[in-house]
Amino acid sequence: MKKSLLLTLLVSVMAISMVAQGNREALSPKGIDRIVKEVHHELVMLPFYGVFDNLAYKVDPDGTVTLLGQVARPTLKSDAENVVKRIEGVEKVVNNIEVLPTSINDDNIRRAVYRAIYGNSVLSMYQLRAVPPIHIIVKNGNVTLEGVVARSMDKQIAGMQANGVSGVFSVTNNLQVEEEEKKDDKKK
Repeated sequence: MKKSLLLTLLVSVMAISMVAQGNREALSPKGIDRIVKEVHHELVMLPFYGVFDNLAYKVDPDGTVTLLGQVARPTLKSDAENVVKRIEGVEKVVNNIEVLPTSINDDNIRRAVYRAIYGNSVLSMYQLRAVPPIHIIVKNGNVTLEGVVARSMDKQIAGMQANGVSGVFSVTNNLQVEEEEKKDDKKK
């Protein structure tokens, strides 16, 4: 008797759980926009987020936030996940942030590329922001530039400056240009 009651209770709980998961509604476009803004705000406000880190994210309609990018400090990966989990409407966090390997050589390259880019008279204006928009990611001597600059000329100069640093094996310039984004928006 007790076994059948326990089995019935277990089946009922599983059925209720499945119905609840099936009834989970997708977020509205407004809800997604709100979460996107809050995730962005929380990530840029992290105390140790800086120019040598690249944090990106994706928000799915089911409330799942996928964290992407690379960080130089392992604690930044867990800090990012913890602040995003607390945002209202976030159901799940998938943390795909890569922690860059520790390397004295990479640290030296980071500093040298930073000086080369932000020490350039054309690019020095970008250094004045709380979180500079040109992020320098170094992994095993390979440099990737991430972020946004105002003009395509700034993108080219940043790439040349990074390429000129001794010890750099390759440079991938993923900088986005605001000027081009505005033109693309006008075409639509």
